[in-house]
Amino acid sequence: MHGTPGATPPPPLPTDRLRFAMPPMHDSVEDERRHRKERLAGALRLFGRYGFEDGVSGHITARDPEYSDCFWVNPFGMPFGHITVSDLVLANSDGQVVEGRYHVNQAAFTVHAQVHAARPDVVAVAHCHSVHGRALSALGDLLDPITQESCAFYEDHALYDTYSGVTVDAEEGRRIAGVLGSGKALVLRNHGLLTVGDSVDAAAWWFLSLERSCQVQLTARAAGRPVLIEHRQAVATREQLGGDLVAWINYQPLWREISRGEPDLFD
Repeated sequence: MHGTPGATPPPPLPTDRLRFAMPPMHDSVEDERRHRKERLAGALRLFGRYGFEDGVSGHITARDPEYSDCFWVNPFGMPFGHITVSDLVLANSDGQVVEGRYHVNQAAFTVHAQVHAARPDVVAVAHCHSVHGRALSALGDLLDPITQESCAFYEDHALYDTYSGVTVDAEEGRRIAGVLGSGKALVLRNHGLLTVGDSVDAAAWWFLSLERSCQVQLTARAAGRPVLIEHRQAVATREQLGGDLVAWINYQPLWREISRGEPDLFD
């Protein structure tokens, strides 16, 4: 906007006239269920776009708002990029399908179900075999506080420091959930990454951010000796940026991109 030199600028707009997205409130459990399923289908498509899919590995689960011990999940063997809302499967805590047309990956679901059971505050759990997450996990390392983004995970993620092959029993899932504790993320040694959130959006954003932070850390170490952000600043940054609401807000541009660009996900 151009104006006359010396002219009085227009007054600032009242803040209540400016748009700022916040998590929606739902009038019914049906509306909330539909919302979670839409966000789940969109997150899975984004994960496929970012290359997190590896064969039939990788899942995001979302707790049903009415049946708290049942979880919506992607169908076994279906490409992330093809998933629609109607393809999603509802499984109980034992991995038995109670709604849907497809099987679920029992090995992966075992871990998700135990994390959900241990964390009633968690709505969604994301786990995929992403490249940089697997690379960091192969080193048996956690994230260092070397960037603003990695500070969001400072003292809020853990290392599951064992590998016992493909997880197929509930006890292994309980051990993983125990190591996660109250944190938002896990590095599973020699395996990959797992994140949780109080919404699908938050869990998906934490996975994306954790994967990118792994990439930055590996790149920085390959180039030299990263400089650590000191403890107090790392904690302060986590307090500013490490909450699920911030994750939800950060995720919204990606949601708009996938929901507008691929509207068939709502089918």
